[in-house]
Amino acid sequence: MSRSRQSTRFAGPLYVAAAMSLTGTTGTTQALAPDDVDPTAIGILRLLLGGPGLVALSARQLRASHRAVGSLPVAPMLAAMAAMAAYQPCFFGGAARSGVAVGTIVTMASAPLFAGILEPLWGRDRPDLRWCLTTSVAVVGVVLVINPSGGADSGVTGPLLSLGAGLAYATFVHATKEVIAVHPPTAVMGVALTGAGLLLAPALVIVDLDWLATGRGTGAALHLGLIATTLAYILYGRGLARVPVAETTTLSLIEPLVAAILGLAVIGEAFSGSMVVGAVLVASALLVVGSSRRATSS
Repeated sequence: MSRSRQSTRFAGPLYVAAAMSLTGTTGTTQALAPDDVDPTAIGILRLLLGGPGLVALSARQLRASHRAVGSLPVAPMLAAMAAMAAYQPCFFGGAARSGVAVGTIVTMASAPLFAGILEPLWGRDRPDLRWCLTTSVAVVGVVLVINPSGGADSGVTGPLLSLGAGLAYATFVHATKEVIAVHPPTAVMGVALTGAGLLLAPALVIVDLDWLATGRGTGAALHLGLIATTLAYILYGRGLARVPVAETTTLSLIEPLVAAILGLAVIGEAFSGSMVVGAVLVASALLVVGSSRRATSS
């Protein structure tokens, strides 16, 4: 296999990995934002900044393909919008009740499992044994990397909300998978995120947005909207067009890995031996998934 063909083969997994690396900066960006920043508000602003940015960037692609935003199939796009809109309160609600670490673990570790379970319901092939084993290893690795500590709510509401976020994320991936096979991925992601942001926009009336007037607040919002959302979902859409859903959600486990590394390097969070073991497990599992025939087939 020539070098060019080999690089093309691995393009899909690399796109997904790069996208998840960018979204993995979200937690650190929020931590560096003003103390009074509202996590729900910043989640909505991400969508309202990032979504229209994707739509604007996709205008040339739509013209080149002689398509319009209105030509996107209604049912899967509505499902994608609803899933992304549901993801925001579920994720932030789970994190608020169980702690950011536990909420992130449950959300990102459950998403690949939900994606695999949903595949037959969407008329797709069941994940193979290789995916089951590597995803299990990656989930264990994520738990070790995040290394949650005490201080979280011991109730079941938080974990249930985080599980809802994982289900919403898996549903979003399934809903957009077939659409981006026909339409420009950037346009599909842009419309889905913009629609989700509009569904949640009324909540901005009741949240505090004074932090946006500060330099740190504006910088955080712009980074989350344009880098961690617009640029990330450009890469994510291209990767999803090339990689099966189950493998895509497994590769998405790189997000909490990057978040943990940034927490260690930038915020100065505690370091432990279990984080090293977990990082090795996640990296190994992602390498296996990313090099599988399912993941590297167009």
